Amino acid sequence: MHSNHTIALPNRPPLLLGPTPLVMGILNVTPDSFSDGGQHDRVASALAHARQMLAEGADIIDIGGESTRPGAAPVGVQEELDRVMPVIDALVADGITTPISIDTYKPLVADQAVQAGASIINDVHGLQGAPEMAEVAALHGTAVIAMHWDKARDPAAPLLGAVADYLRRSVAMAERAGLARDRLIVDPGFGFAKSLTENYALLDRLDELAALGLPLLVGTSRKSMIGKLLGNQPEERLAGTIATNVLGYLRGGHIFRVHDVRANRDALRVAQATLYGPPENRG
Repeated sequence: MHSNHTIALPNRPPLLLGPTPLVMGILNVTPDSFSDGGQHDRVASALAHARQMLAEGADIIDIGGESTRPGAAPVGVQEELDRVMPVIDALVADGITTPISIDTYKPLVADQAVQAGASIINDVHGLQGAPEMAEVAALHGTAVIAMHWDKARDPAAPLLGAVADYLRRSVAMAERAGLARDRLIVDPGFGFAKSLTENYALLDRLDELAALGLPLLVGTSRKSMIGKLLGNQPEERLAGTIATNVLGYLRGGHIFRVHDVRANRDALRVAQATLYGPPENRG
């Protein structure tokens, strides 16, 4: 049911993706993210939150220094570096060996973050916002999460086909830069330039993206696709997030990007046991 992938990382063991879901803990070091802005924008609080997520079972820590919520003010390169670099340095100095992902679409930020210890580049523009991003990833041999975010998409075009075509272009860019497919992960971009109906159609048909032959990341945590449906605020969306992640797992998802690590990890372990049996029954 789940495709198997080995994602190579620089200077550390690879990510083994398949039936066992991996949880990516969100560490926003921003003052204005839609859900947790201002909560972890100091090094000490960011480090403490990273430790908490690791204790709860996070497999990856995703650090972001710029909010991508609708209406958020753009952040310059230097300001983003000032936000994320001290946090990466603190995690490395603390001896944390869990893979660090840098959530950025700016090549210079990605380059500096990787040199400081990040091993995954999480690009919301799927390498298509800046052509140098693929070159940075290839230079350092990092893994890349290429997300779909196409503001110019024709709404009359079939959604799944448009998402798949966009992500194929991202993969082609990576390969032209010299980045091997065993370093690529794709993200359909829930909540990014998609209507409420489109988000749920994408979740329902997530397994169709398996034709790309790459592992899938699901990022629905606390998003407006849940809030608009249930009429609640970001901090009230845990149950909805868990539902979307379990559904995403049942449809072939591999990595789940979340704010609430323990609850989502527990739910995904139950889903895994349902599909494949409890650990003692797995061959």
